[in-house]
Amino acid sequence: MDKSPATPGEAAVLDLSKYPAADKFVARCCEFFEEVEDLTPGKDLETRLNKDYGPGNPYYEDFCRYIKQGLDEGWVAETELKGRMYRRGKIALPSPRTRFFSITTVFMNSQEEFAGQYHQHPYGEINCVVQIDKTAELEGMNGWQGAGWTSPGPGTHHYPRVRGGALVALFFLPAGRISYKATPGLPQPASV
Repeated sequence: MDKSPATPGEAAVLDLSKYPAADKFVARCCEFFEEVEDLTPGKDLETRLNKDYGPGNPYYEDFCRYIKQGLDEGWVAETELKGRMYRRGKIALPSPRTRFFSITTVFMNSQEEFAGQYHQHPYGEINCVVQIDKTAELEGMNGWQGAGWTSPGPGTHHYPRVRGGALVALFFLPAGRISYKATPGLPQPASV
């Protein structure tokens, strides 16, 4: 059954008490937030994340392990946006525990290039790309990314695009801010 949300950003917030692994995952995210909370999303942070926190880094590897476990257990990206190929789930809303980041997962699966919902990042975004298929890539503001990170800067807007298979975009939004009011014709901020 399609559980399409009534509005673009709508998705149920996960009840962590039902999923012990999800609660452990949030705790691990909070440790990561302690290290990045004062950094500004954008091209420089994307480069730093891929260098210092990319594949092989304990945070990255733990995030991948938890996300794959969450897909198996049903607590990752459970709200269908376009059938099973495009889903979203809110793991945690901004709170003191999460240093006021939200934690959201988006599952996308397409061999051909597929575009999700156009959106804007008012305060930027930190996005961990978790490949389910080794050939899957996510298009960020700086091009296509397989395993690793993208980090669109404040005010940027785009269609999230996937190609080459299935992946989960695990993204952290400062203050939980995301907007679905932007349109493709709007200019990008000068920082892009």
